[in-house]
Amino acid sequence: MSKSSAYTRLLLIRHAEVEARYQGIFGGRIDMDLSPRGHTQAVALAEFLRHKPLDALYASPMKRVQQTLAPFRNNGAPQPVVMPDLREVDFGDWTGLNYDEVQTRFGVNASTWLAQLEAALIPNAESGPVYRARIEPCLREILARHSGQTVAVFCHGGVTRMILSILLDLPFPKTDGFQIEYASVTQVALKPHHTVIELLNFTPWRDLPT
Repeated sequence: MSKSSAYTRLLLIRHAEVEARYQGIFGGRIDMDLSPRGHTQAVALAEFLRHKPLDALYASPMKRVQQTLAPFRNNGAPQPVVMPDLREVDFGDWTGLNYDEVQTRFGVNASTWLAQLEAALIPNAESGPVYRARIEPCLREILARHSGQTVAVFCHGGVTRMILSILLDLPFPKTDGFQIEYASVTQVALKPHHTVIELLNFTPWRDLPT
């Protein structure tokens, strides 16, 4: 067990790049595979994480997350705990559409998707409050189980944004100020009176020398 400090640390890890036909769309609940480049990103991510002492590992059940996790599991990572409620947000009627198609069909600038979700304006999608009500119990359970430890959470861009929104007491739409790229690591430390972002959107496949 790594006990380097009294702080609880979370490594929020987005899945790697998805197959080409699903890039640039609102994928959400679509259970897609990684692209060949995504598998390469996952290997680079696993190598980076191999040097991070972890006490526990949690993951979404979706294929793109499990495929991202696979190389790391092969490197002796902790046994992952799959939490079904860590799956990505349901985009409802926007599912499978790209930004231009959303604009054409719904007359909405899709770059405002976080605000649209929060205000329950996407037909048949999870609203921001409903999404939070699904993700927050997962977060609270992880934190309760692993106080003072370091935990990796393999998940999705939207899930990472929601967790940051909760931990930083930040309105969900305000997380559009953060870039959360494929196969990126965002590390937060939960200190006694506040949460600190120690690493934001770090992409080992791009940011480390080869």
